[in-house]
Formats: sequence, structure tokens, C-alpha cells
Amino acid sequence: MPSSSPQVLIVTGGGRGIGAATARLAAQRGYAVCVNYLQDRAAAEKVPGAAIAVQADISVEAEVVALFQEVDRRLGRVTALVNNAATLEHQMRLDAMDAARWQRTFATNVIGTALCSREAVRRMSTRFGGSGGSIVNLSSGASKRGSPGEYIDYAASKGAVDTLTIGLAKEVAEEGIRVNAVRPGFIYTEMHAKGGEPGRVDRVKALAPMKRGGQPDEVAAAILWLLSDEASYVTGTILDVSGGL
Repeated sequence: MPSSSPQVLIVTGGGRGIGAATARLAAQRGYAVCVNYLQDRAAAEKVPGAAIAVQADISVEAEVVALFQEVDRRLGRVTALVNNAATLEHQMRLDAMDAARWQRTFATNVIGTALCSREAVRRMSTRFGGSGGSIVNLSSGASKRGSPGEYIDYAASKGAVDTLTIGLAKEVAEEGIRVNAVRPGFIYTEMHAKGGEPGRVDRVKALAPMKRGGQPDEVAAAILWLLSDEASYVTGTILDVSGGL
């Protein structure tokens, strides 16, 4: 990452799992990190090295705007964004899902990612007087596999994140902003418990050619590379961190 000016990073959903690992590694590398959280303030404030923790529901436009304004005030103009926050509901087939579940999933995973990206672009883009920046979206291997019988709503939302990544990357490439995504495979995080199967990774890990689940730190390393100047000619790319799956 460049040393000429401080880098300000927002990690949404940064209090645990991949988000916390990303925030921790970014702080070690000199970023001023804002950890966004939805409910668990204590977890967010315990992330090592984080400069501030700010509550916001990213599915609510006014709260996203307030989040970025708080970072403007306390840390300065954002130069990096990791759209990590996502929601997942209990495993079930499509024929058991109602519309409200789909709306909840897409409100956070897709609309929230889009809203945060919008606010970042308004600050990073040379079109608006910014000096550039980098956005990394968290997709999922589910976007390729579809997650049949588990949560195809989540998989579909991550497919939308893939498309958003490609489209936005092309839209702002000339404005100094790079937009990429990381697509994790089976990672040991608390997300699986939210889906109703805490031990899911151990059940499915043999599907990956490496025959193991991944760790949040392994995903965080890929995210930090994409944020950094080492990836200066990389945009519109979706990087699989999935043990070969």
C-alpha cells in the first residue's frame, strides 16, 4: 500500500469472521480502520488495531450515509472499502421460502453492498475530487454452486454481487477506483451456525480439491492484496479463495 498518505478503510460487518480478520490485518499494515457492526458493539470494539467501531445497518440508506459521514469526521476521506457484511438464513428449499426472506437477504447482501459502494465512489472518484481508492466485495462460492437445498436465496444474492463488481469496476476504472471481489469457499466462520449447521464446513470440505476448510485469515490476505498497490492493474476480477473448488 502507498506510504505517501494515510489509508482509511471501512470494513462492513467487521466484528467477527472474515471481516474481523481483514480489519486486524489491515490495521497491522497501517490502515486507519473503521469496523462497522450491526448489533455486537463489544465484538467490534475488540478487533485489534481498529481505530473506530461504528454501528449501522447497511440495508438502511440513511444509516449507510451516516456511517460514511462519521468516518469522514473522525478518520478522513475513505480510500478503501471492504463490503463484507452479509446475512444468511436457515437452510431450506425454495418451495419453503417466502418473499420476506428474499427481501431480507437481498436488502443486506445486494442493496447494502451497492449503497456502501455508492458512498465510497462519491469520496474516492476523481470525478468528485477524490484521489482514487479500492473496493473489495465479498462474494461466495455459493454464487457458482447455487446452494441447492440450503439457501439459493443467499447464492443468488452473491451472484448479484459478482455482477455488481464487474459492472462497477468498468464504470469507475477511469476515475482511479479499482473494484474487485473475493469469492471464499468453505471457511470456518460463525455464518454457518446462522444457517442452522455450525459444523457445515467439516461436512462439505472434502468437496474441495485441497480437502480442507479455509480460515478467515486466508481470505483476509487475499482481500488485502486486492486493496493494495500490488494489485494496481487488477479490477473487475473475482478471486476464488476456495481450496481449488
